[in-house]
Amino acid sequence: MQFFKYEGLGNDFIVVDAPDEARVTPDKARVLCDRHFGIGADGVLLVLPPRDGSDVRMRVINADGSIPESCGNGIRCVALHVARARGIARGTVRVDTDAGASACAVEDEAGEGIITVDMGVMRVLGERSLDVDGKRVTLTAADAGNPHAVLFGAFARGDVDYLGPRLATHPEFPRGTNVEFTRVDAGSIDLVVWERGVGVTMACGTGACATAAVACARGLVPRGTPIAIRLPGGRLDVTIDASNRATMRGPARRVYSGTVE
Repeated sequence: MQFFKYEGLGNDFIVVDAPDEARVTPDKARVLCDRHFGIGADGVLLVLPPRDGSDVRMRVINADGSIPESCGNGIRCVALHVARARGIARGTVRVDTDAGASACAVEDEAGEGIITVDMGVMRVLGERSLDVDGKRVTLTAADAGNPHAVLFGAFARGDVDYLGPRLATHPEFPRGTNVEFTRVDAGSIDLVVWERGVGVTMACGTGACATAAVACARGLVPRGTPIAIRLPGGRLDVTIDASNRATMRGPARRVYSGTVE
């Protein structure tokens, strides 16, 4: 099987052009994503035949074999992969996901691999106070096509490692949730994400968009202008408009290609 290794701000993926979803099963994805005995990745991205007028359909399989609705960094990687395969240096690639279709504007004339994605409308679902091992934790739930729990404050890595898995699997979230640890600083945001099915990643595109929408709703950052989201792997720029629609701009990069049994 031929594969292509891509990354978006260090959030890395195995990209496979596939005729159908059976090409890579969840069990196979777990093997491929193993960083010691496989290729190593945060997930597998299947590039499938299109539906509903899109150019391609993307299916995401996390490193643990679970299947999320979408992936913001992944969709940039798929858009760049398709654009280069079709000789599109500047143009639009429309990628369908289980969370809906997104138009991806590609800037790649000099090999820069910058992708701007219409991520759709973010839903801010309100504040919740949950019990975690006998302590109350306050967060804001949001939906970016997939679930998010956004926390604000100053968090050490130990806090992330402790709260992340407990909130991601909390009974309050029957589908599980991604967990965002957020600090707002002078109109920009520092963000670390515990991703459902993966753990801490270098970056999370849907998490950046959901967090920006929650911060806008709380009046912490302005709408209608790019917000710098600083993640461990680098920076995304996210704009939230008056209707809570998010636009995400950031890089994608092809690392290498190969074949695997």
